[in-house]
Amino acid sequence: QRLGNIPILLLLLLLIIISTTLLNSVNARGLAFSLPRRSPFRRRGRRPAPVFAVGFSTSSSTSSNMAKDDDDDATKPTTTTNPMIPLGLPTPLLLGSASFTRKLILKEMGVEFVKLVRPIDEKAIGDRDSEEPSALVSRLGHAKMDHLVQEIQSGRCDDELPNKERSCSDENDKYNYVVLTADQVVTCDGQILEKPESLSEARDFVSRYGTHAPSTVGSVVLHHVATGRRVSGTDTATIQFRSDTPAATLVDRLVERNEPVLSCAGGLMVEHPLVKQYITGIDGTEDSVMGLSKELVLKLLNELADQIRAANNKKE
Repeated sequence: QRLGNIPILLLLLLLIIISTTLLNSVNARGLAFSLPRRSPFRRRGRRPAPVFAVGFSTSSSTSSNMAKDDDDDATKPTTTTNPMIPLGLPTPLLLGSASFTRKLILKEMGVEFVKLVRPIDEKAIGDRDSEEPSALVSRLGHAKMDHLVQEIQSGRCDDELPNKERSCSDENDKYNYVVLTADQVVTCDGQILEKPESLSEARDFVSRYGTHAPSTVGSVVLHHVATGRRVSGTDTATIQFRSDTPAATLVDRLVERNEPVLSCAGGLMVEHPLVKQYITGIDGTEDSVMGLSKELVLKLLNELADQIRAANNKKE
């Protein structure tokens, strides 16, 4: 009787094997059909690119919602044509600023640059109580330039300068570079606001913005080291805040997120999502608020190119 059950057991085993094979085949085909319906972004793990917005932070520290490439001392431009090339100006530009936002703006303009910073004691320059903001930022921009050019001409920056052939009209001119320095302050209710020295001062600054719209006043200085030619200019933009802007709460929430409140002129990063919700408008350009007016830079590059050409024509 036991031997008679063997064919039945074998038949059952065969049915189990066939069923398992068919099930695996169906699952495999189901997986194969489901793959094409998946989003390629989900499969490859891509994420949306960061979005940059308005701000008047010219600190070298960056907001947590920004791409952090502060250490790119030598930076290639984007696909945008470098505006210095058609003007016949030497590249790369030497950027005398550690500001993240200024580097970002130059990248957007297509300007190739190398960062070269020599700090000065800014607090010892100018009179914050009586001097006009535009005069103060201009004075600071020129002071930064004077110091940086002196460092370059003394040879103390040689190890940091880009190695390249320089198309200078006079072969004896060693430093055929264009240098850019800049400065910015925030003004509010007739007072110049620089970087706050404490969180208490930052809260005091922000508390004024709802009733007195703050303005950014910035300067740009360009200098051609080989010829000594220099041009400069200033630019202003005003930010309109809601009257119910909660100063203390807003500053505290920024600090909780490790934002560089004390490193920003006026104590606030306008590009931050927490701050943007209280802004109703901007009179001026976003890049000017962020610390470097594109329009002003282009204007000064043209002026500098004209001056260099005029100087070269006199030599001939």
